[in-house]
Amino acid sequence: MLGFLGDVGDLAKLVQGKAGVRPRDDLDEALAHELADCLWSVLTLADAYDVDLAGAFASTMDELEESLSSPEA
Repeated sequence: MLGFLGDVGDLAKLVQGKAGVRPRDDLDEALAHELADCLWSVLTLADAYDVDLAGAFASTMDELEESLSSPEA
């Protein structure tokens, strides 16, 4: 989990780079790599704690879609 937090921090810096705040030469390659690192961490955590990630993702997306399509959104 602590490694994931570090990866999220690195990802935040790269997102700042995409916004022009922290430019670097290999930005697109580094961003792709960091997103993959973060995904690996999420998948590993889900596996370690027996979370049905596919099911949780599907239900969360349904909830978001419902929320965004409501008149209050």
